[in-house]
Amino acid sequence: MSEGTGVVVASKEGSSHHLLQIGCVGLAALVLSVCLAVSVGAVSISMETVWGVLANKLVPGTVEPSWSLGRESILWEIRLPRALLAIMVGAGLSIVGACLQSVTRNPLADPHLIGISAGGAFGAVLALLHTGLFLGMLTVPLLAFLGALGATLLVIGVAKFTSATSADRLVLTGVAVSFVLMAGANILIFLADPRATHTVVYWMLGGLGLAQWGHLAYPLVVLALCGLWLWFRAGHFNAMTIGDETATTLGISVGAFRLETFVIGALITGVMVAFSGMIGFVGLMVPHIVRLFVGGDYRRLIPVSALFGAIFLLLADVIARTLMKPEDMPIGIITGLIGGVFFIWLLREKR
Repeated sequence: MSEGTGVVVASKEGSSHHLLQIGCVGLAALVLSVCLAVSVGAVSISMETVWGVLANKLVPGTVEPSWSLGRESILWEIRLPRALLAIMVGAGLSIVGACLQSVTRNPLADPHLIGISAGGAFGAVLALLHTGLFLGMLTVPLLAFLGALGATLLVIGVAKFTSATSADRLVLTGVAVSFVLMAGANILIFLADPRATHTVVYWMLGGLGLAQWGHLAYPLVVLALCGLWLWFRAGHFNAMTIGDETATTLGISVGAFRLETFVIGALITGVMVAFSGMIGFVGLMVPHIVRLFVGGDYRRLIPVSALFGAIFLLLADVIARTLMKPEDMPIGIITGLIGGVFFIWLLREKR
């Protein structure tokens, strides 16, 4: 083996070891974050009770119950589904943000800023206030996805109409479309029954309070399938980050791949918005933070962004539930405050 080859092999082994360390730390942080999320709130639950309830639910009779049925119900029926939904929403929005930043080659790209979240919100508001649940529990996720997909196509259409077809200007087009769609959602709220609008307005601020075991299968399936699709295209995202010309020389159909990414991003975002409301800036912040530790290779960036996005939203939800307890502050307020500051910092760094 030549000296140069030995250096490359050593570099790859060191890089893999570094990634393994980050993954182990991240998984440990995720477990601790889940424990924290299910133990704190208006009613505090000890860690001993948390582990006891979980053990008994997984293997009945493992632990002799020393807790009340009320605490068990709060933990199992309310807080644990909420924590699992936070994991899925945080992971989903993070990987969508990372992939949009590649195909638009804009560090400020994010499903919230580019109009996809606004489209999902429009569809969800339409379902909640006007069409009714004509397909049962599938109605809101379906219309949210159609709204997010419609927003995606609208962004692309407006970009072509205004000749703003460059990747970075898609973000500016998305911001404009987002304003229009949010105005449309507000019109739907204005025209609806005032008695029903309070819940929708609260939902639009972002929250995980409606999480239920029976609803978690939808975001889980979408996240798993779409997340794997994006991860298998990691090489394409790496090429797109360098530029359209480089991607084309590597045999990538740039226009088609960008459209596919927008559609997959719309599907993930629409479903997450349907169950959590509008939670902004997660997809903007997390990928940039993760790049500081694992670099820009999307084979690593996508799974690690999903992991740390889940941790971030879990901790944000803990803050939202404890800052003004017993009141449950919308989580979108917390992510908006943190994200706004991060956005300003990012603008300065990328000036």
